[in-house]
Amino acid sequence: MNVPVSFRVSALFCVLFCPRMAKLQAVFSLRHMLVMSLALNVGLIMRMFPDSDETLANDAVEAGVNSKRETHVVQKSTTLSGVNSTSADRPGRRERVINLDHGDPTMYEGYWRQMGEKTTITIPGWQSLSYISDMTNVCWFLVPEFAEEVVRLHQVVGNAVTEDRHIVVGTGSSQLILAALYALSSPDAAEPISVVSAAPYYSSYPSMVDYQKSRLYKWAGDAESFNKDGPYIELVTSPNNPDGLLRRSVVNRSQGLLIHDLAYYWPQYTPITSPSDHDLSLFTVSKSTGHAGMRIGWALVKDRKVAEKMTRFIELNTIGVSKDSQLRAAKVLKAVSDGCQQGESSFFKHSYKLMAGRWKLLRATVEYGGLFSLPQFCPSFCTFFGQETEPQPAFLWLRCEGEIEDCEGFLRKHKIISRGGKHFGGSPKLTRISMLDTQETFLDFIERLSNIQQIK
Repeated sequence: MNVPVSFRVSALFCVLFCPRMAKLQAVFSLRHMLVMSLALNVGLIMRMFPDSDETLANDAVEAGVNSKRETHVVQKSTTLSGVNSTSADRPGRRERVINLDHGDPTMYEGYWRQMGEKTTITIPGWQSLSYISDMTNVCWFLVPEFAEEVVRLHQVVGNAVTEDRHIVVGTGSSQLILAALYALSSPDAAEPISVVSAAPYYSSYPSMVDYQKSRLYKWAGDAESFNKDGPYIELVTSPNNPDGLLRRSVVNRSQGLLIHDLAYYWPQYTPITSPSDHDLSLFTVSKSTGHAGMRIGWALVKDRKVAEKMTRFIELNTIGVSKDSQLRAAKVLKAVSDGCQQGESSFFKHSYKLMAGRWKLLRATVEYGGLFSLPQFCPSFCTFFGQETEPQPAFLWLRCEGEIEDCEGFLRKHKIISRGGKHFGGSPKLTRISMLDTQETFLDFIERLSNIQQIK
């Protein structure tokens, strides 16, 4: 009789850890054990084949498209190298506060550790002394090496049109949003221009727009309910933060000005269906490669005057952007593009596989109980992978069902910190949870979520 690989692995696991399993059986129900078994197997998959791009890509795409075929994931487990400790291994782990409020992309650390010297740079003490990088460029503090790698990466991924665009570099996309608002506003207007975004919108938009109390612009809320005549600026986030859906502008009036925030339009999060082609698009290293600490973002701007005004804002704000950060970012982007083009360890294939495994485990955990519900996504053809893939956003937009009215507060009682729907202009029954934390924290979250459903 042929025994599936998953059962052989489970049997081996029981033999090796029999005493510990005996103790766990007294604590966990059968349902909980099934969830933990699936967690183990998905953890193993995400550690497999670190050097095989072709296998990695096939596993990633198949896992994403067939997110409900649990046996596909379980049967691929062939090693115990990815086993992490359970809550019984470390005293106090059940009391740990799991903070998933921020989208800190620490899950990428393992990949970049494997890359080693490929992304290491040495900056001599005499380098980067001048404020100026290239005075012939609209953005005079833009390092040419970084600009070249930005264009190359977009061409490799196919997610943005770069021809006839001016690149403006910023200290993360947050600074670029403010620069764009400044550039699109008129100092001669009788009143501040209204800034809107369709709910649920990125929770920081209202505070970013209003914290300076500028006379140039002001937050006007949900774009769906905006009915004021005159000019306006609409922030379009696609894929959207927090719910992961692809977005288009919703106001669609003649005097509207659009800012497209495309921080998550990368193949590990969503199918790349076509190159984005907008007047003003924003991207960031933090979500594309996971290097949030570099504080580097860039804008692709069609109108030269808008690019000049954005550059002026950054000049007044920080007198340019760190050259050292741009040089390091250029090195990282080059490594990503090289990996995609030369058949080496592709960052996007690796990241897609990792995200697919996490979403699969999450869905399996939630389906065991009726306390929570998850958003559903439709697969689309991804031009980067060359086949259909399913969205797997950087954030979970979790709904608490039944009588739970405050999902954020409910999870907080169980020591899970999230960001409630009210911060996004949505219902308090919804809350946003980061999917980008370390593997250890993510598995702790899955275990905690499983325990909560059993208690209820």
